Amino acid sequence: MTESKYILAGKTLEELEEFVQINNEPKFRAKQLHYWLYKNCVKTFDEMTNLSKGFRNKLKDIAVISANTIKQRFISKDGTIRYLIELADQTVIETVLMRFDHRPNLTACVSSQIGCPVGCIFCATGKMGFIRNLTASEIADQILTIQRDTGLEVTNVVYMGQGEPLLNFDEVAKSIKIITKELEIGNRRITISTSGIIPGIHKLAEENRQLTLALSLHAPNHELRQQLIPIEKKYPLDELVKALHALTHKTGRRVTIEYTLIKDVNDDLKLAKEMNYLLKGLNYNVNLIPYNPTSNDKYQAPSQKRINEFRYILEQSGKKVTVRLERGSDINAACGQLSAQLSTD
Repeated sequence: MTESKYILAGKTLEELEEFVQINNEPKFRAKQLHYWLYKNCVKTFDEMTNLSKGFRNKLKDIAVISANTIKQRFISKDGTIRYLIELADQTVIETVLMRFDHRPNLTACVSSQIGCPVGCIFCATGKMGFIRNLTASEIADQILTIQRDTGLEVTNVVYMGQGEPLLNFDEVAKSIKIITKELEIGNRRITISTSGIIPGIHKLAEENRQLTLALSLHAPNHELRQQLIPIEKKYPLDELVKALHALTHKTGRRVTIEYTLIKDVNDDLKLAKEMNYLLKGLNYNVNLIPYNPTSNDKYQAPSQKRINEFRYILEQSGKKVTVRLERGSDINAACGQLSAQLSTD
């Protein structure tokens, strides 16, 4: 049974060394396993050709490469792939591989929790509720699952799947170490998205990693933001902005301000002016996200004219403002659409 076997994917070299030694194998076996797990992303022990047949058979009895099962795979017309992945305990998470035309980068959008406790009113994941945190290995193995399935090498990672990463800080921090050390993906190619968990932002500042923090802002004042993002009641905007200033001062890195534009909810042009004032003096850029519809909801994206007007006002701050390129909306893989759906019908 998989439940009683040791799961190798997502383990550090030190953990693999402990595993082989406990099983009376020489320490160098760990480096061999590490090579096949992370450099070649093999699916079976038989592919580990420089291991003796005896050791491979032993591994089949005591370990599995991964407990992940791809339950369903959806491929978008733009090349985006949405994975429904079943974990060892039969819970299901979502992971997305995003490809961008004419760019060599392949970005994995990983989940940090099953469901989400934040409950943003326009997000399908929030409607799932919260089930549990993912372990560091389960987070890292999402990337390996993509690589084993496609044979492609992931170059960038965004923590923008299911869950609030900073409410699972310890496991997320450990997963980043696995991703940077074992998968050799640099900190500058990693982005963590948050709804505004202030203690987690301060912890990130203490760690002083050169990754990117993306704040899901969605409203530039306390009154509107708490309607959209309930966590605003616990972590108010004025304190949140102070935490962002502290983070950018410590790391020297810009933060990305994410703003989902929803027709007749938060697309008033006065809000764009408010946003410029709120973030004055902060080292940031802006990513505008036209709302992606979910099933049975009442929200819509603004017109292209309104999006352009909103962007124009934000650009008066002198900051870079981009409108996010929609990826995978036809397979429910776009921002705010992840809800572990088994079919797109």
